[in-house]
Amino acid sequence: MSLARTGSRAWGRFALFAECLLTGVWIALAALPLVTYPAALAAGTRHLRRHLAHEQGGWREFTADFKAAVRGGWLVGLAGWAAVAVVWTDLRAVRAGLPGGPPVGAVGVLALIGAAAALLRAAALWRPGVSWWPLVARAGRHTVRDPAGSFLLIGGLAVTVCSAWFSTPLVVPVLGAVAAAAVAVEERHRHR
Repeated sequence: MSLARTGSRAWGRFALFAECLLTGVWIALAALPLVTYPAALAAGTRHLRRHLAHEQGGWREFTADFKAAVRGGWLVGLAGWAAVAVVWTDLRAVRAGLPGGPPVGAVGVLALIGAAAALLRAAALWRPGVSWWPLVARAGRHTVRDPAGSFLLIGGLAVTVCSAWFSTPLVVPVLGAVAAAAVAVEERHRHR
């Protein structure tokens, strides 16, 4: 392998890494209203797909995708926060000593983790004009049928949480890496 080819490959990887960091910033900004995080993730994954396909894409395209995704995506975001509230309440009941609480709490936490993986997969599958709810159902099937890919996404979410715990500003660029992982996992699933 020639040195020029190796340098070009390394440059391409660095460019993808930089694009992931930038995409993380865009996702964080778009997700500030809190219920728009599915649409922000969907726009971020679309941006990364365009980058990988060497298509034109930037802030304008990201914004257009975000506007299209937020139409139904905010309801998915609201449902996600409702699920978090239910699990939080469940865990508080477990701490209060509810009989049989620990197994119920564990099931709730596992279901929430699975739902987060399905949401990331749905964001990676999203295209303009596609309804969110059938997409979430499809992503849920992918989550169950591809446990290795789901585990990779859950690992990415764990890194995001650890980044927030270690240093909150690190969450912003890590979001782009999680979006890239969702793209990679869905692409891997598609080729299988």
